[in-house]
Formats: sequence, structure tokens, C-alpha cells
Amino acid sequence: MTSQSSKPFLYVVVCAAGIAAGVGELVAAAQEQQWEVGVIATPVAMGGFFDVEAVESMTGRPVRSAWRSPADPRPFPPPDAVAVAPATFNTLNKWAGGLADTLAVGTLCEAAGLGVPIAVLPCVNDALAAHPAYQDSLIRLRGMGVRFGEPYSGGTQRGASRKEFAWGHALELLERR
Repeated sequence: MTSQSSKPFLYVVVCAAGIAAGVGELVAAAQEQQWEVGVIATPVAMGGFFDVEAVESMTGRPVRSAWRSPADPRPFPPPDAVAVAPATFNTLNKWAGGLADTLAVGTLCEAAGLGVPIAVLPCVNDALAAHPAYQDSLIRLRGMGVRFGEPYSGGTQRGASRKEFAWGHALELLERR
């Protein structure tokens, strides 16, 4: 399912977490590895969680967050792979439950059903990560073949600084396919 150019096409799905401001790091890393990139954001993430104009400038494509009408052309080719970063509690639970109420979650549901490789970098605080629904969602998504990076809570250990979000790890997870 490669796009019309010779480069594979990566969908980057961005959720509303404070760390989303760094999504350009993932876009740049993917482009360095010869991916074409299209970004799909949750509606809440579009509300200032990252610099939409900067990402559009990097990719040369609009950031998508809403469904297109049937008469509109598809702005992205089909994906060769998908990276979800940062992936939030809400998005992961909706995806695992098949609740495709946003373009981002609908895209994830469809990509999984098509067998497209998917890498996820969760960004969920420890209290939410302990919720039984979240644990069940991880089990279901792993059973669907979704690959997960180390969880990122955004918190700090006593006396330590906040660890960096491992944007490039999403690409490493996709390489293992």
C-alpha cells in the first residue's frame, strides 16, 4: 500500500497530552528514514497541544482531525504504518472498545482491521494506568498486534528530572515488523 511516490506513507496520530508539543520530532525522524508523513490529531489535540502550522509546513499536508465528506478527495494515501504518539488513556480505551467517534480513533480501528503495522507510545499518568479498563484495553490492543513502547507518565521521580519522551521509539517498533 505504498503512496504514489516511492516512499512508504506513515500516519502519525497525535492525542491531547502536554508532550504532544514535540510531535515534530517524530515527523522529522520519520522523514529522515524516508517516510512520507501525514498527521491526524484528536479534536482536543488541535486546540493548542501542538503547533499545527509547523507540522503542516514539515509534512506539506494538512493536519486532519475531522471526517471528510464523501465528495472530498482523500488527502492522504493509505498508510503503510501508523504511529500513535502520544497515545492517551481516552484514545486507547475508545480504540480498544471500537468507539470510532473521531477521525483519529476511526483511523486506528480501520488500520488495525486492515493489518497495518501500528506502534503506540502511551502517555498516561500512573493513576489512570492503574484503571482496570486501561489494562483491559492494552491486552486487547496487544492481541490485535499493536506494538507498545514504554509507558510515559510525564511525572518525575523524587530528586530526578522528567525523562524525555522517546519519539523515535515508535519508528523502532515499526522496524521490528
